[in-house]
Amino acid sequence: MPRLHAEPDRSLWVPVTDSLGFRGRRARKAAIGMLLSQAKGADASGSKRGGFSAWAMSQAVPFLMRKADGRVLVWVWKAEPDLLVVMAQVQAATPEVRIARASMPIEYDDTEEFRGTYLGVGEKLVMPHPAGGRPPFATYTWDLGTHLVTVTAVCGDRERFGTVVGEVDELAREIRVVDDLTVDEAAPVLRIDPV
Repeated sequence: MPRLHAEPDRSLWVPVTDSLGFRGRRARKAAIGMLLSQAKGADASGSKRGGFSAWAMSQAVPFLMRKADGRVLVWVWKAEPDLLVVMAQVQAATPEVRIARASMPIEYDDTEEFRGTYLGVGEKLVMPHPAGGRPPFATYTWDLGTHLVTVTAVCGDRERFGTVVGEVDELAREIRVVDDLTVDEAAPVLRIDPV
């Protein structure tokens, strides 16, 4: 299974993926708290139970992502970890995944072309005001034939979403796929990045 790799600007982004122990704990907890409050609705954001859930998940998330072995990468906005969370993932492009993508609501068809530095041309979908009171988000997708690479950014503040989506674009351009290739002496392999 291919893995993802990126080297975003560390002055802007805090990686959650390899932040075990105390390193990155505060950023993890803030990001998970924001996602939990958005999932439960604004009424639950201040509850003690939500705070404990965020703490518990912040302890477990790095181990789960390490188990994913590079198939999932997560970052939070360094200045305000509870404002913006970005997750990149690679998954096999099975018929079920393709059917699920084709069955999405019609508003998800409003994509624009987006060029990544390493993955070539993909699609970008920006939803600053999604229905149902959901938080604003942006999704970037590359179809590599056998696999799909998806980058999703969720913002906790509708008013400020437009001010950070440009930095998410830059982060999405940095995503690349790393394959494990077995190369023997009789069959050399030349890898060329997409144009």
